[in-house]
Amino acid sequence: MHVHFHTERLLLRPFVQDDAKDIQLMAGEFVVADTTLSLPHPYPDGAAELWISFREDAARHGHGYTFAIVEQAANRLTGCISLNLTSAHQRAEIGYWLGSAHWGKGYATEAARRIIQFGFEELGLNRIWGAAMTRNPASCSVLQKAGLRYEGCLKQHIQKWTQYEDVDNYGLTRSDYESR
Repeated sequence: MHVHFHTERLLLRPFVQDDAKDIQLMAGEFVVADTTLSLPHPYPDGAAELWISFREDAARHGHGYTFAIVEQAANRLTGCISLNLTSAHQRAEIGYWLGSAHWGKGYATEAARRIIQFGFEELGLNRIWGAAMTRNPASCSVLQKAGLRYEGCLKQHIQKWTQYEDVDNYGLTRSDYESR
């Protein structure tokens, strides 16, 4: 399923291999990797190409959908947003990152709102949830502005490099989404 979405300022599209160099540059920034559980630092050569192939495979099998966040006006890749599905429970986790040059412009919130709409209205999900390190208030704010509700803090829930990190959880059910 090769899905594209347009929002007011963004194009959300599947990643292509030509995006690999930009992914490595942006995801490889220390400030981006520092508060993102799955990003390595330094970001190794060849890893972006493998990741793109892996995400294409996930979409093909209905396990998840990952989109490049592209600023339409400049046709410039700014980051990534995804829904990773747990089909048995009609649930998905939303995740995202942006290159630091694109922070503070509302792109993550704009993309998240569209992906949440896709999850409920097109994938028929019952629940979408997201998590952010407590020390990353900007990411927590994105989840809240996109309509997810704070559900609690899990103390020292993950280990990022050598530190245990508290994680704030947010969620939205289909019934809450529909009653907004």
